[in-house]
Amino acid sequence: MSSGDAIEELFGTLGHRFTNRGLLIRALSHSSTAATNSYERLEFLGDRVLGLVVAQLLLERFPAENEGEIGRRFAALVQSSTLAQIGAEIGVERFARAAPGVLNENIVADMVEALIAALYLDGGISCAEAFVRRVFDPLVEQRSRPPRDAKTALQEWAQGQGLALPVYTDVGRRGPDHQPEFTVEVILQDHEPARASGPSKRVAEQDAAATMLARLGVKQDA
Repeated sequence: MSSGDAIEELFGTLGHRFTNRGLLIRALSHSSTAATNSYERLEFLGDRVLGLVVAQLLLERFPAENEGEIGRRFAALVQSSTLAQIGAEIGVERFARAAPGVLNENIVADMVEALIAALYLDGGISCAEAFVRRVFDPLVEQRSRPPRDAKTALQEWAQGQGLALPVYTDVGRRGPDHQPEFTVEVILQDHEPARASGPSKRVAEQDAAATMLARLGVKQDA
């Protein structure tokens, strides 16, 4: 991402011309490059900015839905797989600074949140909000009804197939105490286990269930 052309392209993708280009570089830098400042702290802030904007967006768009329905929409939109999808669409992997083979779906998702933080710090909340609304609006429009909780959907599918209930197993934890990453495996009778990672066991379990549902070709929509 060192070339001027690449930076100009990214400015256009994000819809903002950075005054502090260092923020943009930091948001896309992984610690594997031995960079002094990598994306992790920005990702922490971006997660909060993202949550605020998406929550407001959903409350505006679905005024008749209750808290539980809005909550299920929110969880589906801010999960790692959704953020990784957005990262792929805006070309995060092309601009990221990371050692070969390091990037994966979770890191791309984290870098998207770091980019949101960079937009917030350089251009203010209105700048970050404009980007979040632009990339999330199409995803919001895709669902006419709130999605089911992934774990509930998987459990109901298993029961409908006459299978034993899914079992969730803690596989590991890494990272510092202030920013842990939990990995969980879901085991379903007669199927290969599915794994996912997240900032809490609850998030990791939901993402693992969603991964299993996708593998089974089961839609999460209610």
